[in-house]
Amino acid sequence: MGSLHERSATWASTSRGVPGEDGFVSAHAGPISSKVDPRLRSREAREAEQEERLATGATRAAGAGRRARAEEPDPHRTCFERDRDRILHSTGFRRLAGKTQVFVFPADHQRTRLTHALEVTQVAAAIAATVGLNVDLVTAQGLAHDVGHTPGGHSGEPALETFVPDFHHAVWGADVSLEPLNLCEETLDGVRCHSWSLPSPRTPEGQVLSWADRIAYCTHDFEDAVRAGIVHENELPRSVLEVTGRTRTSQIDSFIAAVVEAVLTTGRIGMRADAAEALALMRDFNYERIYMRPESVAQGEAVVAVLRALVEYYADDPSRIPSDNFPDEQPLRRAVAYVAGMTDRFAFESAVELLGWRRDRLPRGIDSPYQGTFTPTMG
Repeated sequence: MGSLHERSATWASTSRGVPGEDGFVSAHAGPISSKVDPRLRSREAREAEQEERLATGATRAAGAGRRARAEEPDPHRTCFERDRDRILHSTGFRRLAGKTQVFVFPADHQRTRLTHALEVTQVAAAIAATVGLNVDLVTAQGLAHDVGHTPGGHSGEPALETFVPDFHHAVWGADVSLEPLNLCEETLDGVRCHSWSLPSPRTPEGQVLSWADRIAYCTHDFEDAVRAGIVHENELPRSVLEVTGRTRTSQIDSFIAAVVEAVLTTGRIGMRADAAEALALMRDFNYERIYMRPESVAQGEAVVAVLRALVEYYADDPSRIPSDNFPDEQPLRRAVAYVAGMTDRFAFESAVELLGWRRDRLPRGIDSPYQGTFTPTMG
């Protein structure tokens, strides 16, 4: 296997690749096992292909891509591919790895907002690809849909509503968190309207995202709760199990198939009635047994107290906020934006380090109470 030094030397030796006689460089030494017969597929060519490939009513990239600040089109990527890439490389998207899905300070295998976003995107893309909708658009919408979420999960919304009336993570994400990325109107609309309590998205892809979000969180939140010992898989109502089966795989497959069937049958984005009722019952079960159990309520109350105190701290002296964070916002909204963008760890440690918050007042995770310390330096 070689020593650590030998391994490091071997790895370092690959820095420049392997020069070829044609003036280009290969990544690997030795003979190339296969070659391609390349053909340039420009943005315009792929947009033209969509006209033939996508279903009637699907969102085409050609003629779309309106942004708040006008930009020249990319020579190689469609407008929605460009949005997808901007989201993937953004700080706000990366921070989702440190934000609560259901359990703060998630233990091994428990979801974060980031893994939730990835699972939502997979479900949405699977549906879109099957019924002929724009996979690039629904992918961008899915990756970005929760970037506006606060630390501590949904409990952060009533905390920030104290300062921003009717604060909602979907609207905040589209209008504030994602604003620097200058995304397309269609992408932002899917983000802004993905929650069922809000007006319907304008695109069929955005409507698919709304179903994918609910399918993903109902199934994976239940699975996480089973793993944590909070519920047992046999406790789901029999009528749910009869429609979806017991495993997360069978549940997701069943719900995806029910959406596809509805679209192919009616031309509208919906779900077969028996599956929709099973999904509703599963969500009701999760609310009663997971989201609203006493430990979750106590966790939410602790989150609310921390976030309100942090907003007041930064609003009192906005110079405490790094200068490159939402500089165009008014002081109070700037403080809200800064706190809303924090990860769980950063927010709760900031309360300890900056506000003198006692650690026993902080929310605690399941089976993995956070014990570390650090100095807040969020940029």
